Amino acid sequence: MMHGSAPPPSVKADRSSAAGFSVNSLDRMSMRRHDVEFLRGLQDSEGARTLVLAGEFPVVKRRGDEFDPFFTLAEAAELGVVRETAFLGCDESSAVFASLIERPDDRPAEPHIAFLDIRLIATQGLLPASVIGPLGEAKSLLSWHARHRFCSNCGAPTRPLAGGWRRGCGVCGAQHFPRTDPAVIMLVVDGDDCLLGRQANFAPKMFSCLAGFMESGETIEDAVRREVAEEAGVAVGRITYLASQPWPFPSSLMIGCVAEALTRELSFCDHELEDARWFSREEVRLMLLRSHPHGLTCPSKVAIANLLISAWADEATP
Repeated sequence: MMHGSAPPPSVKADRSSAAGFSVNSLDRMSMRRHDVEFLRGLQDSEGARTLVLAGEFPVVKRRGDEFDPFFTLAEAAELGVVRETAFLGCDESSAVFASLIERPDDRPAEPHIAFLDIRLIATQGLLPASVIGPLGEAKSLLSWHARHRFCSNCGAPTRPLAGGWRRGCGVCGAQHFPRTDPAVIMLVVDGDDCLLGRQANFAPKMFSCLAGFMESGETIEDAVRREVAEEAGVAVGRITYLASQPWPFPSSLMIGCVAEALTRELSFCDHELEDARWFSREEVRLMLLRSHPHGLTCPSKVAIANLLISAWADEATP
């Protein structure tokens, strides 16, 4: 009945698809979001399903050791007060929505219902990658709704429109759209060495790529050079885009690059990093395998940092 937007089998998957939250084959049907009757028909259709979040936590049905994140819209309403509903898209069989619910604090626990951290779902593979992508879409979109219920222009309450992809102000007429915050994440390389750093909140002994949010008026290259200089005091020259990742914490787009170092001396100018070091390719391979002699590791495969580091370790980067 309905068709997703996944590429045909003959089309090679983008490198980005290896990162967590990046596989999403829903047909978003963005041209139909303004058709109220069309959306109402989808909601009323027999197979309509919704992903449910209670605040920041996805709600799932527990079936032994397995989890099912899909509910009917009626089931979602039974879980708590539905504050927002948004249309995510259609797969090959049904329409998929996202529901933000609010549960009373005194509601008793239900043994067949679980509230899981989305990072845990992704890192431990509790749901298929094909579901984790739409779940990330749902979390980003619903987080935006939860934080934008009032007009930033005049302060009046806003209401959701276009299937949840816009909010409108009935007082001043302003239109508000979901935001995505671009951030650069870069592997700085110098020949057979790469630069990795760690922040104090990282897991013990874990090192990762440098990263930071883009600023107004910056190109991707400008942001990479600024962030590396600020965090590690290293100047970089040529920058190559490698992959990207939607990151729903709350709603970022990680733009993964490889940056060639012009200098090697390190200085932690903004004190954001707890430590940073140059690592050899062989040492990085051991870190990826979690067999480094000093127990050093890299982020899990959910993070685009792992993709960048792995591609370089395998000598697959430009």
